[in-house]
Amino acid sequence: MRLSTRLIHGGIEPDPTTGAIMTPIYQTSTYVQSAPGKHKGYEYARSQNPTRAVLENALAGIENGKFGLCFSSGVAATDAVIKLLQPGDEVIAANDMYGGTYRLFTKIFEKFGIRFHFVDMQDLNNIRAVINEHTKLIWTETPTNPLMNIIDIAGVASIAKQYAVLLCVDNTFASPYLQNPLDLGADIVLHSATKYLGGHSDVIHGCLVMNDTGLREKLYFIQKSCGAVPGPQDCFLVLRGLKTLHVRMDRHCLNGEKIAHFLRNHPKVGKVYWCGFEDHPAYAIAKKQMRGFGGMMSFTLKDDSPENTTRVLSSTKLFALAESLGGVESLINHPASMTHASIPREERIKNGLEDSLIRLSVGIEDADDLIADLEQAL
Repeated sequence: MRLSTRLIHGGIEPDPTTGAIMTPIYQTSTYVQSAPGKHKGYEYARSQNPTRAVLENALAGIENGKFGLCFSSGVAATDAVIKLLQPGDEVIAANDMYGGTYRLFTKIFEKFGIRFHFVDMQDLNNIRAVINEHTKLIWTETPTNPLMNIIDIAGVASIAKQYAVLLCVDNTFASPYLQNPLDLGADIVLHSATKYLGGHSDVIHGCLVMNDTGLREKLYFIQKSCGAVPGPQDCFLVLRGLKTLHVRMDRHCLNGEKIAHFLRNHPKVGKVYWCGFEDHPAYAIAKKQMRGFGGMMSFTLKDDSPENTTRVLSSTKLFALAESLGGVESLINHPASMTHASIPREERIKNGLEDSLIRLSVGIEDADDLIADLEQAL
């Protein structure tokens, strides 16, 4: 089956009891056993839930993986991956990444003796420069948040395999519709399913997808032992979102392209960060590993004073000033004070994240209306 069909039908069967076409919400905490240890595959809802199991199978299918695991948030999924490590282990991570991931790495796991190296992964030599016998994981996201840098997944995977190191790719910005990191050599794919997979700004959710059976068992043990699992209602909402991912992503891509070019041609706009421009430094890599360029972008203003930046951020009518991304509605965001505020300012500036940077999550509204909204705000 092609991806558009798998999004609707993959891993999902009508309910065998009633014939309901939608997977039921199994709102239960436990399951009756006919005798001690004799059950129907479900013992306790932290460990297993039928609604969650259907979603995990569906997520694995659309990422071309064998196993899916669901979590209560994208950060909870990230937390599970790092719990594969031991004190003294080292992680090489991209220097342009979601602020919540950086905060988890530096404020939580560094205290437990895990060392993190943050490098510019656009140059693979930067990875080779710090990899050593203690390196156990390479962590990247592409396109990156919020500067839309592109990392060569196959290139990083080659290094990871050479040194027998795990590679985890945060695929949230692209979604499985535009990019499949497992096909390019990644060991684990992560999504904040809150974003494009759910798609309607009404659920917090995260997931991991992998192919290796042993890796799946380790991560499943962490999932059930630590308990950061989503409820069945949340899983139902993501299942619903998956069914329209392809049509939504087509519109996100179409609108994103129009708005990126509008911003680039606007006299009051400085630099526009969008990986679909042919002069983007890694355009060739993006075109090779992605099937489209998505609806995420960032930009600066020529008058990048704090007052002017705040005025633009506060003046849109359709673009809502809010954290998150990937919903049907368009959002405008100020990374320095919102999604990336947990990264020290000197680190943000060093990595190119200016205080004046504005990030857009372009929704699926009419593109001309969105352009008119940005025009009046500018």
